[in-house]
Amino acid sequence: MLVKKFIHVGEFYIGVRPTEVSTILGSCVAVCLYDKVEMIGGMNHFLVPLWNGNGLQSPKYGNIAIHRLVEGMLNVGCKIYNLEAKVFGGGNVIDTISNEDMMVGRKNIIIAKEILREYKIPITGEDVGGTRGRRILLVSETGKVMMKYIKEHD
Repeated sequence: MLVKKFIHVGEFYIGVRPTEVSTILGSCVAVCLYDKVEMIGGMNHFLVPLWNGNGLQSPKYGNIAIHRLVEGMLNVGCKIYNLEAKVFGGGNVIDTISNEDMMVGRKNIIIAKEILREYKIPITGEDVGGTRGRRILLVSETGKVMMKYIKEHD
């Protein structure tokens, strides 16, 4: 039976068994990892790029969320050299925001790409930036990600 899992901000999920993992993104970013040998996929969903050392070390921060997802993938038997990544989100989706707020989506994209580069995990697909939200669905056993833009005004 196919498992369906929706993840919220600060969560990640690894589909060891066939799972459709989905989320909705605005300025948040989701990194999807896939091990092409083990055929296991996982996804995270983070809100802001960097944990500053104050408070909880939560996966709502990109630098925590990506490390936790990679560690989780390795813990279920994946190998770092078999992983590939897809990156989604980071849109500037709110009309009336200051310049600093506008940067969050872009900073989320940058941190995702920097950390994946540090791990030497190739990015095989992305849909980032812009002004629209996205709904994404990862099929964990194939690594395929389907994406739909969210209408700007419903």
